[in-house]
Amino acid sequence: MNSIDNDSLVEIRQSVRRLCSQFPSDYWQKLDRERAYPTSFVDALTRDGFLSVLIPEKFGGSGLGLVAAAAILEEIHRSGCNGGACHAQMYTMGTVLKHGTPEQKERYLPQIASGALRLQAFGVTEPSSGTDTTRIRTFARKEGDKYIINGQKIWISRAEHSDLMVLLVRTTSREELKKPSDGISVLLIDMRDAIGNGLTIRPIRTMLNHATTELFFDNLEVPVDCLIGEEGKGFKYILDGMNAERILIASECIGDGRFFIDRAAAYASERLVFGRPIGQNQGVQFPIARAYVQLSAAAEMVNKAAAMFEAGLPCGSEANMAKMLASEASWYAADMCVQTHGGFGFAEEYDIERKFRETRLYQVAPISTNLILSHVATHVLGLPKSF
Repeated sequence: MNSIDNDSLVEIRQSVRRLCSQFPSDYWQKLDRERAYPTSFVDALTRDGFLSVLIPEKFGGSGLGLVAAAAILEEIHRSGCNGGACHAQMYTMGTVLKHGTPEQKERYLPQIASGALRLQAFGVTEPSSGTDTTRIRTFARKEGDKYIINGQKIWISRAEHSDLMVLLVRTTSREELKKPSDGISVLLIDMRDAIGNGLTIRPIRTMLNHATTELFFDNLEVPVDCLIGEEGKGFKYILDGMNAERILIASECIGDGRFFIDRAAAYASERLVFGRPIGQNQGVQFPIARAYVQLSAAAEMVNKAAAMFEAGLPCGSEANMAKMLASEASWYAADMCVQTHGGFGFAEEYDIERKFRETRLYQVAPISTNLILSHVATHVLGLPKSF
């Protein structure tokens, strides 16, 4: 990856803000009411090269690294837009980039970089396993030159708007192995061929417009050359991708937090009650200031984790801590912003209630706060495992 200097980072942030200005609040409010996918927004980000920032130049991307990617997503969210519709395009391709064959890289990465193909779906979670990934049951049985897949996935976002999906399956049952994480493989599925031929997608309606679904695999046949890396070694392949995901999600939370603080500070300066701005009252200004302090600290943790990832250093704990701190800081800022706006905070036209719902997700996904605390307790502090 190419390092990026501060001046270039400032230019990237400015370019993202200019793009986002073309997609104002009413664009997102209309999509939210209709539960529609922001196709024109995603197309614009793709056209300007923002979604291919982590793809190396030789495959048509810019190869600028995670620091630049984090800045892009932060600015998208600070602008009032939502990167959840497309952020997987940044990090999911890392599994192909790091572990794919030369043929797979040449075949897919240039098309992903150009936008000819979308790789937005990441099929991991299952109804019976949740975040206990070693207990997934979706199974790919090898027969000659093909795999036959059966099973179910849930909470798979953007599946209806993706051409390709990175799918985690078992190729050997857990009971046959000493190490639970063995026997898991990664397949790159062409969803255009799979839908209606063994793959069924069912949308799940939630409290926010996140295009999430459940997937059903019924004897889906795929060629063996869709295997990424070695069979049975897939669990370790997705770990780096998960760290990148958590850091990038954390950067989105920082952007959300800045959105809420910007809106709250502006409203508190303008809103007159009892003959003076409500922001003159310490009962209003102190929560805004506290939100700023908490978010500033969280942003430093996100910056540290991104820099470590980009430098190739182990950063699992830092990625987890960044995600936890950023999600909690953005949620505090969201609650503060609603409180500052009073009744207007619940009105669609102010856009606060939409962002309030969107940012709440990140204390649950892609990993819950409790699991992060468990990770820190056992992997950093050396406490005995509770499960």
